[in-house]
Amino acid sequence: MTLRMTFRGAAVPAEPGQSVGAALVAAGILDWRVTRKAGRPRGLFCGIGVCFDCLITIDGVPDRRACLVPAADGMRLGDDPHEASGGGGHDGHA
Repeated sequence: MTLRMTFRGAAVPAEPGQSVGAALVAAGILDWRVTRKAGRPRGLFCGIGVCFDCLITIDGVPDRRACLVPAADGMRLGDDPHEASGGGGHDGHA
């Protein structure tokens, strides 16, 4: 059974047991936010919850680590107004 999520309005399929980050990468979405100061793209980096590069807004809740959150049917990803406008992530890094 394939799960369906949306990333900024676009459909993203996911397999049961897959993380949000893995599903985004499998769908060809390699970055989903930018750093505050330098505007550098960020997405999945370590994939095991050690870093904070993969922070994303999930169902309106900001700063979730995409590599640790299991994908679920109907999830809305990247809804944060700051993310959608390219206004930056929430990591505090340059």
